[in-house]
Amino acid sequence: MMASVDGRIVADGWPISSDERGEYERVHDTFDADGWICGRVTMERHFAAGTRSDAEVARTHDGPPRDDFVAPGEHASYAIAVDPRGKLVWESGDLDGDHVVAVLTERVSDDYLAALRARGVSYLLCGDADVDLPLALDRIGARLGVRTLMLEGGGGINGTFLRAGLVDEVSLLVAPVADGRVGTAALFDVAGEDAAPARLRLESVERRDGDVLWLRYGVVSPPDHP
Repeated sequence: MMASVDGRIVADGWPISSDERGEYERVHDTFDADGWICGRVTMERHFAAGTRSDAEVARTHDGPPRDDFVAPGEHASYAIAVDPRGKLVWESGDLDGDHVVAVLTERVSDDYLAALRARGVSYLLCGDADVDLPLALDRIGARLGVRTLMLEGGGGINGTFLRAGLVDEVSLLVAPVADGRVGTAALFDVAGEDAAPARLRLESVERRDGDVLWLRYGVVSPPDHP
């Protein structure tokens, strides 16, 4: 992730150059990851072709469990969307060279799954009303062969993964920006009064071009796991 010095992650309007922004992709490439994963909000804002209507999303499946679907072909890397209700519309299964995979719940309709298959989009059905994240990661490993996965979502999904104990490392690029805009998303946003902080361990610090700082932390104890 890239954040301001006050921990905010909505980079629109930041006074940094395109080269400084490019540090994000350059650091990303050093991990040689098998895929990256975001939540529905981030995918809708930046990558998907649109969203389905409320009426379409309201059509649900109440029959027996169905199988996951992995589109035929060779897939070198994956763009994975956590989309519990199947709200996102995809034009194809390719996103700038990464294969699109939707992580859904069992509630999504057969029509939506058929539309994904027709467009060559893979999907994993993980959970009933909400996505079961540990199950989803197991399926991503077993079905897709992913071993290194980059979590690059908004604060909500980042916080959900962290709280569930599913983050091994925090790789953070700190931009030389003080944001200060009240109400914009933070690096980790966890709802609820019982939200607990996580203890991190600093692994390395590196100064990059344009006064960007790259911090790498290991997760010592996730929230609720002292």
